[in-house]
Amino acid sequence: MHITAHLDVDVVAVETTDEVAVLVELTAPSAAPGPDNAPRPPRTLQVVLDRSGSMAGDRLNGAITALLALVDRLDPTDNFGLVAFDDRVELTVPAGPLTDKPAVKRAIAAIDARSSTDLSAGYVRGVQEARRVAGKGDAPNGAGASVLIISDGHANAGVTDPGRLADIAAEARRNGVTTSALGYGLGFDERIMSALARGGAGNELFAEEPDTAIALIADEVEGLLSLTAQAASVHVRLSKHVRRVQVVNDLPVSTTGDGVIAELGSFYADETRKLLLVFDVPALAALGLTEVGTLEFTYVELPALKEHTVTVPLHVNVVPGDQAAGRIPDPVVRTELIYQRVQHAKRRASSHLIEGDTDAALADIREARALVTATLATDPPAPLAADFTEEAATLDYLAQQTEYGATARASKYASMDWSHKSAKRGRLRPPQPRPSDAPTDPHDPR
Repeated sequence: MHITAHLDVDVVAVETTDEVAVLVELTAPSAAPGPDNAPRPPRTLQVVLDRSGSMAGDRLNGAITALLALVDRLDPTDNFGLVAFDDRVELTVPAGPLTDKPAVKRAIAAIDARSSTDLSAGYVRGVQEARRVAGKGDAPNGAGASVLIISDGHANAGVTDPGRLADIAAEARRNGVTTSALGYGLGFDERIMSALARGGAGNELFAEEPDTAIALIADEVEGLLSLTAQAASVHVRLSKHVRRVQVVNDLPVSTTGDGVIAELGSFYADETRKLLLVFDVPALAALGLTEVGTLEFTYVELPALKEHTVTVPLHVNVVPGDQAAGRIPDPVVRTELIYQRVQHAKRRASSHLIEGDTDAALADIREARALVTATLATDPPAPLAADFTEEAATLDYLAQQTEYGATARASKYASMDWSHKSAKRGRLRPPQPRPSDAPTDPHDPR
């Protein structure tokens, strides 16, 4: 794992309270070269599929089509399992190696729609299956596993509280199981799907129609097959000179006696991700180089299942006030701070839309759009300029959909978008309809 840390300012004024922002960039290892014709290390994918009545027709048919293609893409040595649920849980394909692909495909093709939605029971059973076959090996959490839950509805049986479901996903994550959640259509509860993906350190996905769902499921498989690091986390250890630190990205965070631990999840080969931290530095009385904290990154390398730890110390120079007055903040770090402020506004807008408060949602969207416009006017560095230009189009789309009354679509798109750009900041997103391609008519079925 290649890690770099950039401070927005590397000098602070003596005896003056200050904040120091740190932009961390992490690049995952490349796929390890192997002998010609050497088998790829096996992966484990557990699918949890909603088969409730609302999935009948194109949605279920699209999911089945994607799963059949998924089976073809995996190797016979890969572990695959499928749990289907409505108000009951069915172990459609017990997790294990794909030694009999025709039988697995027949079982998938036979799935039909049934009754109500006990999402929690289906999910818990899927996690159990994933752990059963993947909890092996000498490294912590063994080889690990990925769970992909696909649902188009509101959970109306079993555990329905997003917080409790997030806790279940977090416990699975601690046992080596990553959870991604694909919300299908416009009727699902994005709070639940977002909570599962966040707690499980996976991807939050949104597909309004079957073609997009098929593409997203295929991309999840490609991501799984290209993993080179898993169970990644960063322990931010604070020095005695620092009061607290904020993890700006929307990640699962735990407080420790000496700082915080943020869960980063799995990394694809050569993937670059960005993490933003803000340290609260009190008035320092002594001049000179001072440590504000230490970043301790831990991850498990694949396929070797070897745990690595990389430590990055962070220092600032405490100088007289007149010297600090001339400092020039790093424009890339400061622009990234604005970008994440925009994501937080988008998250608030999604919550307001769920609650039916369109005025509050539009206020957040317009506030974010003003930040984007002001930032583009400063001519930011090229990669960030492209990000902000894309963000402007996204916010215009969300405002348009909200004004047209398509609040379900706007809320779900906003939730998926801020999750990707905050929790997975830097990860390339799979192909999907762009905001400029999406319908403006709230009654458009796409």
